[in-house]
Amino acid sequence: MNEIKQNSPYAWFLAARPKTLTGAIIPVLLGSALAFSDGQFKTAPALLCALFACGMQIAANFINDLYDYLKGSDRADRLGPERACAQGWITPIAMKRGIMGMLVFSCLIGCTLLRQCWGQLPHGGWELILLGLLCVIFAFLYTTVLSYRGWGDLLVLVFFGFIPVGGTYYVQAHAITADVWIASLICGLVIDTLLVVNNYRDREQDALSGKRTLVVRFGEPFGRYLYLGLGVSAVLLSLWFVHAGKIEPLAFIWAPCIYLYLHVLTWRKMAAIRNGRKLNSILGETSRNMLFFGLLLSAALMQDLKGKGRFISSRTSFHNISGNRRWSLLPPTAGCSGTIQWS
Repeated sequence: MNEIKQNSPYAWFLAARPKTLTGAIIPVLLGSALAFSDGQFKTAPALLCALFACGMQIAANFINDLYDYLKGSDRADRLGPERACAQGWITPIAMKRGIMGMLVFSCLIGCTLLRQCWGQLPHGGWELILLGLLCVIFAFLYTTVLSYRGWGDLLVLVFFGFIPVGGTYYVQAHAITADVWIASLICGLVIDTLLVVNNYRDREQDALSGKRTLVVRFGEPFGRYLYLGLGVSAVLLSLWFVHAGKIEPLAFIWAPCIYLYLHVLTWRKMAAIRNGRKLNSILGETSRNMLFFGLLLSAALMQDLKGKGRFISSRTSFHNISGNRRWSLLPPTAGCSGTIQWS
């Protein structure tokens, strides 16, 4: 690579790690696809959610870059892509300013979204403030504390599954359905494959740095089969949408099953490589598979199912949204879940 000028726009571009934005966009895409299928899609909230997710992802990348540099985790034997602070592309002082800038940007986007939704949500909008604060706290704690204690995979399920998928749907439909919970779990499992292959590649270096990831704790075979199991579990859970009438059986074949085929192929390559820098190619393939899954499942959910009344779950609580016979689920309470919808 040609010499990169310190603190240049290109250096900041590399520091932002644009390839990681796939993991930020997919949850918003799935949440919006569900809103579309329920007749609740709203363009402005969906775009604002996407901008907020990308802003927080870049901020988290900057925090990770700076903290690992200060902690000395980015050593000469690093197997993954080069990092901005460690390579001298971005100075630590400039990186701190970059972190603050991205957090301010994300907060401004969040405030714009809050202004649009204020007073329309079941709790007025205060719930969005809480979610925003949790995202900011997560961006710092994940890199500095939690990832070193093996909490990464659980946090991916929450912050790349339940919060972004559920939040995106919630600001558009003003409700949460059983479909949203399932889609959130599916999304978290698929995105966690990227974290697992990253930790699988870095298991020896992480052990030396005191980073107790699941792969470090339980060993290489566990990490290898965890990667496979996450993708398989996500595909099996996608059958929920066939059962619920959200997607046609044929769509299940060309959406989740295509992802499963690609996922298994990638897993077989990972199992053959086992260690070293060649696993970076598996990281790229995993990101590609994630993107395909998000696009294909979203397309399947957005297919026109007009004229098909859909019943989900046997115990429901619902309220009329407008006078046109469209119904949606109230936020889930004890012993109450599901939805009845007519279009």
